[in-house]
Amino acid sequence: MSVRFEEVLARDGKLVHTGVGDSMLPMLRPKRDLVIIGRPSGRLKRYDVALYKRGSGQYVLHRVLKARGDEYVLCGDNQWSRERGVTDRQIIGVLTAFVRDGKEIPVTDPRYRLYAHLWCDLFWLRAAVLWCLTLFGRIKRKLTRRHNKTPGSGERSISSVQNIDQGILTERRKEP
Repeated sequence: MSVRFEEVLARDGKLVHTGVGDSMLPMLRPKRDLVIIGRPSGRLKRYDVALYKRGSGQYVLHRVLKARGDEYVLCGDNQWSRERGVTDRQIIGVLTAFVRDGKEIPVTDPRYRLYAHLWCDLFWLRAAVLWCLTLFGRIKRKLTRRHNKTPGSGERSISSVQNIDQGILTERRKEP
């Protein structure tokens, strides 16, 4: 029986968990680094990392890019697509620290704060680079699929058609 994150935060005041996805790379390495999540105290601010629950029930850990009105604009550090419309009701917790190679790094650490500021403030540059990298990956996958595609039933490759034409010509020459 699994315990929901909300229950752990309500009971213990904090949640320690291993991240599983790669959306927060390079800060959080999946299945290696631990995240320490605390209960939010008030409205989140830009640069905070929120743990929230999507309508599908999926838990997500992403950084706040903007807090406007009654909603947030969030994005993973390893993503270029923003998620809009996340509300305070969906926010379960906020990152207070993470553990990398046995060393706890609080979000108040000056190096972490510098990283968060650079990562958010240069979002447009990061988004452009990640978009290009995903574009090259999509092109590569498409070319690989096209190269590996074998003719199915009813389809003939050019070489097959040429061989059939050659066979027909050879048979016609043999006829008396």
